[in-house]
Amino acid sequence: MRPVYVLGVGAHAWGKFPDKPQLQLAIEALGGALKDAGLEWTDLRGLVAASSRFEGGMGWGLHANEVLQAVAEQGIPAINVGGGCAAGGIAVHTAAMMIASGQSDVVAAVGAERMPKGFIPRPPGSPDDISDGDFLRWVTMGATNPAYWALETRRRMYEVGTTHETLAQVSVLMHRNAVANPLARYRSECSAADVLRSPMVSDPLHLLEICAVSDGAAAVVLGSEAQARRLGNPLVQVAGSAIATGVFGDPSSRIPTVSAYCDNAAAHTSEVGGAVAGALKAAGMGTEDVDLLEMADNSVWQVLAWPELFGFCERGQSDWMLAHGDLGIGGRLPINPSGGFLSFGEATTAQGVLQVCELAWQLRGQAQGRQVPDAKVGLSAILGLGANGASILLKA
Repeated sequence: MRPVYVLGVGAHAWGKFPDKPQLQLAIEALGGALKDAGLEWTDLRGLVAASSRFEGGMGWGLHANEVLQAVAEQGIPAINVGGGCAAGGIAVHTAAMMIASGQSDVVAAVGAERMPKGFIPRPPGSPDDISDGDFLRWVTMGATNPAYWALETRRRMYEVGTTHETLAQVSVLMHRNAVANPLARYRSECSAADVLRSPMVSDPLHLLEICAVSDGAAAVVLGSEAQARRLGNPLVQVAGSAIATGVFGDPSSRIPTVSAYCDNAAAHTSEVGGAVAGALKAAGMGTEDVDLLEMADNSVWQVLAWPELFGFCERGQSDWMLAHGDLGIGGRLPINPSGGFLSFGEATTAQGVLQVCELAWQLRGQAQGRQVPDAKVGLSAILGLGANGASILLKA
């Protein structure tokens, strides 16, 4: 397997753009990434697109084909990958493997999404399939995603003593990070009091403690070492990448009685933990080597729980790290210097690609106003429906 490098990155701002088709979002993001790399559309030798169930793709999730037919139809491979909210990370991993295997020298990954209003108001899945568990949990239980995040948060409060104030301070940090990010949808600072005064969505989570849904797009162009050196851009290597699915016995989404009595009970959120472990192993690194973490913060709970689950710190220690500034941009483990989902709102298939863009900007020293000092290694982590996880590790 040969080394893989980031040639260029680009993104469309996050927000709501009812008059701009998803295809246009994708083309603008990918065009920006090609310009950043110093390449033309005709230089692409493959395109991987994160597919969506919400819209686009000729009704079949054929986003890569749509883009190529619109701008650069020249017979190159078009690959469309799913994975729910992890699809963007899976797309970047797939593109990296095409380079690493020697199939192609220049491959792009793109994710573009226009989300429905509200907290994904219509149930996913198929109403015609009585065995579709995700449709049933929405309709029969009314358990939308904020309800799950709230259950996890309440459990953490009980087990490790996390307070409402600590939860609010996570939101304060994420919104502070986004102030200098021109791509973020929400760029205003807030206080803990503002967070706790915002409407309660699913107890104990307030409106400012969960992510909105947004429209957005991001793209990454990857290439061989020869291509990277020829173009002369700052060298940023995809040192490791991995995708994973959940492990039997994972208590986060499996039947509780099975999880409790399983002889080989898996770690919580095993799909993401497995992907993170895989990316670190592929890079030959450990958590101590990581300078910043861009991770899915669908709610404030993830910001506290995931670093512990990934092995960056002990159970319950994230609260202390937050209070002492360790999770901030100048801290020991900066989390989401971009502002994260809480500041962008989630554009499902695009989010995992945007994480990699942010890591590249950070490692190039181009994250103006939110730059992590001396960042050399950055890691992403994202979760998707169906127990999908993806993680990309970049190093300068």
